[in-house]
Amino acid sequence: MLLADALLAGPDVAIPPSRLGRASDEGSRPAIGGDRLPAWLTAIGWVALFAQPFLSLVSDWWNLSEAGHGLLLAPLAVWLAWRSGIDPRARPNRAAGCAILIVAVILRYLSSLAAESFITREAMVVALGGLTIYYHGTRQIVRWWLPFVLAILAVPLPEIITQTLALPLQFDASRLGAWLLNSRHVPVQLSGNIIGLPGRQLFVTEACSGLRSLTALISLAVLLGGVGLVRPASRIVLLGLAVPIAIVLNGLRVFVTGFLVYFLSPSYGEGFLHATEGWLFFIVSFCALALAKGMIAVAERYIPRRAHAHV
Repeated sequence: MLLADALLAGPDVAIPPSRLGRASDEGSRPAIGGDRLPAWLTAIGWVALFAQPFLSLVSDWWNLSEAGHGLLLAPLAVWLAWRSGIDPRARPNRAAGCAILIVAVILRYLSSLAAESFITREAMVVALGGLTIYYHGTRQIVRWWLPFVLAILAVPLPEIITQTLALPLQFDASRLGAWLLNSRHVPVQLSGNIIGLPGRQLFVTEACSGLRSLTALISLAVLLGGVGLVRPASRIVLLGLAVPIAIVLNGLRVFVTGFLVYFLSPSYGEGFLHATEGWLFFIVSFCALALAKGMIAVAERYIPRRAHAHV
């Protein structure tokens, strides 16, 4: 309208400055809620697709002991993402984001047909990654690598994988525990995951295989490495150390349980005392992993200085 008034009035008629300012403000002012509408639509679409698998995942975190680490990892991932913020150099990548979102929707649909909860839950993380790339590009994914890895680890493994991994861990813990008991002159007869003591048998069950502590220690190694270490190689070393630490300390737990059962009381092999012993050994595992992280961090600071001194 302002341009039309100027054309109709001709060159000799001036337009009041106040009217010019109002028209400029009206032309530059965005529609109320227009900038938030895409975000709201995105949130509604994500909830419509993933509300059911998300609620079932939270239920598993709360009710299943092997999935309980998700109660810590998921809020921690959100906090780390918020703390890192948006990369000022990030730029949207609409094409790649849409492609990843399509993949997430396809995974959600196919996994629902196959009744596979693991893929459905991981599709949530894929969708979040697609949204991040759509709005902020791949640079933001790199900035948020740690929250995304923690979100992936917060999803419990499918039962077929846990059963496949648990059996070898049971045998390893049984062999190590039996060897340590034998070294302390405790008469032991080992048969698979059954440790025979005089008048007593210890069953190294799936719950005692160390898979839970291994999963938790891997998550903690990723967290400690991401927060406290600088070099990717150092983080990989720490992650690799989590596996032997979990296996060795679980074997030590079997040994201590057998030792206490043989010399003190069979009650140390079951119930509250056995569960308390498991928590204590997990704390020891965490301390060992934290010590390893501290040693690697010192090596990170020392090696560059020494290399610089020899130049």
